[in-house]
Amino acid sequence: MLQPAKRKLEIYKGAMFDKSWTWSPGGVPMDFTGCKARMQVRPEYDSPTILLDLTTENGGITLGPDGRIQLWVGATQTAQIAWESGVYDLEIEYAAGPDHVDRLLQGQITVSNEVTE
Repeated sequence: MLQPAKRKLEIYKGAMFDKSWTWSPGGVPMDFTGCKARMQVRPEYDSPTILLDLTTENGGITLGPDGRIQLWVGATQTAQIAWESGVYDLEIEYAAGPDHVDRLLQGQITVSNEVTE
């Protein structure tokens, strides 16, 4: 079991959200070959409302064999965001199956409103 890293994220409304990290536990990049990832944003931890849903299946998350994790939301989609803040977590499901999951990241996420539309 890994201890999830805490990161505050910010989305700039009307601009693409493109954030990436290299996950290197113990200094060795994790090989994400065959893995899936999912991330949800909700207003609060116990809320049933999903504000944003990113997965490897919907193209919102890309995983690399070099430990790279990339989150991506296009400018058209960020321009339509109507919420100001929330909480998120990012989980990795390893190739061994649905019972082999680690939470890698968690924290708060905010949206910075745009002036130019």
